[in-house]
Amino acid sequence: MRIAFYAPLKAPDHPVASGDRTMARSFVQALSHAGHEVALASRLRTFDATGDPTRQVRLRHLGQKIAARFVVRARAGTAPDLWFTYHVHHKAPDHLGPLVSRMLGIPYVVAEASVAPRRRTGPWSEGYADALAAIRAADTVIAVNPHDVAEVRKARDAGAPCELLAPFLDVDAFAGAQASAARATDPGEARLVTVAMMREGAKLASYRVLATALATLRDRPWKLSIVGDGPARASVEESFAPLAARVRFVGARQREEIAGLLAASDLFVWPAVDEAFGMAFLEAQACGLPVVGANTPGVASVVNADSTGLLCPMGDAPAFAAAMGTLIADTALRERMGRAAVRHVRERHDLPAGAARLDAMLRAVVARRAGATPAAPRARRHAPSRAPR
Repeated sequence: MRIAFYAPLKAPDHPVASGDRTMARSFVQALSHAGHEVALASRLRTFDATGDPTRQVRLRHLGQKIAARFVVRARAGTAPDLWFTYHVHHKAPDHLGPLVSRMLGIPYVVAEASVAPRRRTGPWSEGYADALAAIRAADTVIAVNPHDVAEVRKARDAGAPCELLAPFLDVDAFAGAQASAARATDPGEARLVTVAMMREGAKLASYRVLATALATLRDRPWKLSIVGDGPARASVEESFAPLAARVRFVGARQREEIAGLLAASDLFVWPAVDEAFGMAFLEAQACGLPVVGANTPGVASVVNADSTGLLCPMGDAPAFAAAMGTLIADTALRERMGRAAVRHVRERHDLPAGAARLDAMLRAVVARRAGATPAAPRARRHAPSRAPR
């Protein structure tokens, strides 16, 4: 199929790295892996961080204009067979997909949508209404975070499809780093690593929980590498100042460098306050690392608790410290969990499995529209084309 791909929060080729961009790229990769022709439909970013109703209305009107132009070009050339939008919520609604899909008569699919009823009124009410309209218009909604499913289903008509897709990544891209990297040279000292952007809100809260937890483990043998950067870096550094001698700030890195840093470490640690699921947990496990994270539905969906890592109540610094302390002290347990982590990610979250499941979902959507049996997939791969601005 020819698929028009759109990510209103952050396009897959956006210059600033983030988990959202990583997941958008993963979906493009999976669609291409399944043999679909994927073209980036637009780079319009509808994100409104501050809750400005005027901006939300302005973005809606701009989106409608871009959608109309897209339809004109599609009718004059080759129209897509399906529109695919990644990540819709009140801060980044989709103003293009519903309109384009309706005008061209093609299926509209949303992957990862969230509904926050408390935003029905207030500064994001316009964005909330637009996001809700898009979620209701979708032929199907594909959820990657189990936490979102209940509210999305409430928002849609009874029986409207909403399916769960396990998050996925290209395990081979990380397993290669694991094979070539050397673990800690000092068997008595655990090398901890975390990978996350540095910004206000949940990310900064997670860093502070981590710093608080590590402060109680000064008597244990560990060092921490922090991979990431952002506008809250000064606040993050301040949180870790009492532990400065044992903490190394690596800064932002490309995926290949991150894979090497993970593979050379012993334990991935991240409190994951208010996070969906965290691609970094999958990346760390693919590199053979056990993990310590928050026991939330999203994180628990990618970490096999007590087998590939330890999960704690979200925001509970003492519990997080205890979990880290257990794995810092037990090298054999870390190694056993690390081996289990690679198996777990390869069996449940590898790209080929995710691509096949995603392809089946899309073909079912097309079949429902046509009242036919889904066609067999084509074994071809295509790279995404350039997008109109």
